[in-house]
Amino acid sequence: MIDPAKPLPDHLVRLFEAGLRRRRQGPMGRYAPSPTGPLHRGNLSTALLSWLVTRLQGGEWLLRIDDLDRPRNRPGALEAIVADLGWLGLSWDGPLVLQSERRGLYASTLSWLRRSGALYPCRCSRRLLADISAPHGAFAVYPGTCAGLDPTWGPIGGRLPSWRLRLPPGRLGWQEQLAAAGDLDGPNQVGDVVLRRADGLVAYHLATAVDELSLGISDVVRGHDLWPATAAQVAVMAVLGAPAPTYWHGPLVLDGSGQRLAKRNGAAGVSALRAQGLDGPGVVGLLAAELDLVERGSRLSAAELLAELKIRPMGHQALTIQAPLQRLVTDQMAAQLAAPQI
Repeated sequence: MIDPAKPLPDHLVRLFEAGLRRRRQGPMGRYAPSPTGPLHRGNLSTALLSWLVTRLQGGEWLLRIDDLDRPRNRPGALEAIVADLGWLGLSWDGPLVLQSERRGLYASTLSWLRRSGALYPCRCSRRLLADISAPHGAFAVYPGTCAGLDPTWGPIGGRLPSWRLRLPPGRLGWQEQLAAAGDLDGPNQVGDVVLRRADGLVAYHLATAVDELSLGISDVVRGHDLWPATAAQVAVMAVLGAPAPTYWHGPLVLDGSGQRLAKRNGAAGVSALRAQGLDGPGVVGLLAAELDLVERGSRLSAAELLAELKIRPMGHQALTIQAPLQRLVTDQMAAQLAAPQI
């Protein structure tokens, strides 16, 4: 798939090697919200879980803002994210990492992938692209409609193509700590994923994979709705010659109908919890209880929760929280599979 006469440029080799060296030095976690609105309770739960997994291992925790999709960003959302995490005591290490300031890195990686033969242009409909490229939940496998066509990269009828990663035969695997084992067949269960959209924006899978490698991320904690998207990112990392981090696809906070909370549906966040009379320790206790880590009604700061989990006699610190979380994820995924398909 990759033209051996066109190796990865030296500056990218150095960057990814530095990231892997950082990963070997010790745990590095990250939380990566998009500034598309206030954090809702599900976002806060994931942030707390990511912070705990990293801190229980004695690692560093980064705050990365996934703000590449400018039309979806909302004024004031970034400031609100920073304020909400600070109010909960979820401190991060180092400066904020903004994807919008890393566009040159993504463009350089895309340029090499295209020159090396790893990508091909796709002119399928916008509706099909939306179904296939959405990062949340299960998505249809691209059938390879454009894979065998002449690679015309310029505009046709005033429209540019999207760029897809051509997956070779074989399985894509990753180390999974909470959800189902990370093992999918590349062509049949994942498909050729979009790495640059037809509107010119870098796609979710490319930016995420490049960031995990270059920032030295060792542990990715996120909701299990993103489990299906992991193989695509693992595929990008494999093309770049680097191993994937360890993944913790944790439980979701669901609404009364059993659906995951979403910003687009106006799911309640910190302001609503405050309106209910909850302070920081009350919210941390609520989130931790929903994760089955403490008793219902508990009140404790993030630092106090971390200290309590550290003294539990479970060996490896991060594994202290593994068993209850695995039960929640298993139950949620089983319920989704049993639900009628509409």
